[in-house]
Amino acid sequence: MERAKTTFFDKVWAEHVIASISREMDLLQIDRLFLHELTGAASIRKLVASGRRPAQPELIFTAIDHLIDTVPDRGAMQSPSELGAKLIAEAREGSERYGFEFFGVGDPRQGIVHVISPELGIALPGSTLVCGDSHTCTVGGVGALGWGIGSTEGEHVLATQTLIQRKPKTMRISFEGELTRAVSAKDLILYLIGRFGVNCGAGHAVEFSGSVVRSLPVEARLTLCNMAVELSAKHGFVAPDDTTFQYLAGREYSPAGHAWDRAVDHWRGLCTADEARFDREETINCREIGPQVTWGISPQHVLPIDGVVPNPSDHDDLAVRQEMLRALTYMELTPGTRMQDVRIDVSYIGSCTNARLSDLRIAATVLKDRKIAPGVTGICIPGSSAVKLEAEREGLDEIFKNAGFEWHESGCGLCGHMGNDRLSNLRVISTTNRNFAGRQGPRTRTHLASPASAAAAAVAGRIINPQELMTGV
Repeated sequence: MERAKTTFFDKVWAEHVIASISREMDLLQIDRLFLHELTGAASIRKLVASGRRPAQPELIFTAIDHLIDTVPDRGAMQSPSELGAKLIAEAREGSERYGFEFFGVGDPRQGIVHVISPELGIALPGSTLVCGDSHTCTVGGVGALGWGIGSTEGEHVLATQTLIQRKPKTMRISFEGELTRAVSAKDLILYLIGRFGVNCGAGHAVEFSGSVVRSLPVEARLTLCNMAVELSAKHGFVAPDDTTFQYLAGREYSPAGHAWDRAVDHWRGLCTADEARFDREETINCREIGPQVTWGISPQHVLPIDGVVPNPSDHDDLAVRQEMLRALTYMELTPGTRMQDVRIDVSYIGSCTNARLSDLRIAATVLKDRKIAPGVTGICIPGSSAVKLEAEREGLDEIFKNAGFEWHESGCGLCGHMGNDRLSNLRVISTTNRNFAGRQGPRTRTHLASPASAAAAAVAGRIINPQELMTGV
């Protein structure tokens, strides 16, 4: 059991154990709870019905992001649907009732929960953070331990600031070598999922490591961790280092003064020891990775952007063949088709995966002094109001708009189908995290890719290797 205290994950877990319920289950302290209107309103409703009150309201934050309208210049507009407006109002009223910090329409701190939690310094190294959203693992990019919960678990955290959890096994995935031009964290995680499958992380807490990960800025690490759940992992994280500390210093909710110095000293001690052993380890040579794009209806249906649509008959496993046939039928693709011959209708840049400032900068690099192809719709939805404002200060919005993109207010937007059928029956190259059938709307055919690839496809009118438009970058 001595080994168990040498990994970053095990150290953080041990610090949060209040009591061991059994050999496999522990009662954990939860440092932060983030609510949003889609699931958080239900948690508040359950708490009210129970007659209980929040244990520590100062540790609860509410963001309006999922159902909010992102139309340009939305003003006071809340939601395009009656249900959305109802849930937003319910989340706001509940937050005001109990004194939760509320990031709503008009608040310059409003944005997608997984974008603003590290952006504001609410997610901190070595902390536990939960939210009623499966991509809460995103905050692992700053060394926080985050995971998604249901509304009943949300009620439990509201009332007790604790959760009973089964401790997962540990896995380390090391990205080594060097990144080639135009290859991003999105390409790394897509390659990883394609190589090992969507179930490879099941039952594990995954530490992303290696020389390439250490060289990534925090926003890229957030992208990497965002899709840990697509590996079926409960947690994904990067152990904190000087890059992390520089990113978090001075954030609104970060410690300050002597408290900051003490916190950094503590965070340094959490890092995985050299002698640490994991239940599973994998190493990836990044020199083998080029820009990636999905062809099917699962994140594991991925291949190099200059590849061809695979043929189900090449596989002996009947279940695999049937799955591939379903994917090809839905996506309206033929085996052997070059991915770079696949034309698109929409280029979508947004979501908690790839709508941070660095994502918009790289897309703008591709779009600068160019126009999107005739017949293509370009949509950009910044991940937070702060990202949008800074992008506008830098003139990125003008680059997007001059290229022909729509420039929206912040929010989850069209990442998931929230009753808005705008992308129905269209082929979309998207910087989001899921390409499930119907994920972005009825019969929407989604190809996951990086911001550079999405921007390049908008210009070409088809899927294209962004390296072709990034000479000198």
